[in-house]
Amino acid sequence: MGMLVEGNSLRATSRLADVSINTVTKLLVDLGTACADYHDEHVNNLRLRYIQCDEIWAFCYAKDKNVPENKRGIFGYGDVWTWVAIDAETKLVPSFMIGTRGAQTAKAFIDDLASRLANRVQLTTDGHRVYLQAVEDAFGKDIDYAMLVKLYGEDQKADTRYSPAECIGCREIGIMGRPDPKHISTSYVERQNLTMRMNMRRFTRLTNAFSKKVENHFAMVAIHFMHYNFARIHKTLRVTPAMAAGITDHVWSLEEIALLAN
Repeated sequence: MGMLVEGNSLRATSRLADVSINTVTKLLVDLGTACADYHDEHVNNLRLRYIQCDEIWAFCYAKDKNVPENKRGIFGYGDVWTWVAIDAETKLVPSFMIGTRGAQTAKAFIDDLASRLANRVQLTTDGHRVYLQAVEDAFGKDIDYAMLVKLYGEDQKADTRYSPAECIGCREIGIMGRPDPKHISTSYVERQNLTMRMNMRRFTRLTNAFSKKVENHFAMVAIHFMHYNFARIHKTLRVTPAMAAGITDHVWSLEEIALLAN
């Protein structure tokens, strides 16, 4: 499990640990399910203040353009998006979701986030318009909500396939309530995107390490956030995010997380 959360692939883990790849795959699925269940049961009633949300792209089975005709339009074949919310102060990830980038997943994600909060929060998202209705449906007027819309210049380079054009500015748009301009930011959640790409091999670009099954993709994401929230000491906080948020009183070991699957 330690190898998986540090960015190794299933086959690399199998070789390094000298075990069957079927053993590694079974651990991935069983532990991923257990971690997701633990998160749902215990990461609740949170008193957080400044939440940031974003989506990160990946794909399963094949890229959209290469998905066979008989599998087109079926979720789990082609683009898969991971929606993430993070608290700017405790660095806790209270909610994450795997789905499309459409309104249905946005609603499910924001509803899940709202159900875990115990107080009014300030929320910042990017300019993805599906957030607007999702936030209104989940929170009503009981939120301070702003969008941070980045403005990009023209892309002059042909080799920036996986990079956006140069960011030339940002627009802060107050949507609801009275969001504090000092805390309108998506910096922490964008940094979490980098953490995900570094610590989950499935998110690495331009390799064959992508997930072949969306169920395995979800399992790895669940293990990642369990490890991130409960077992990984944040360098700035000097405690884990779960400790900073008051969910646990100690740093979890890998053994404790692994026992969740029993």
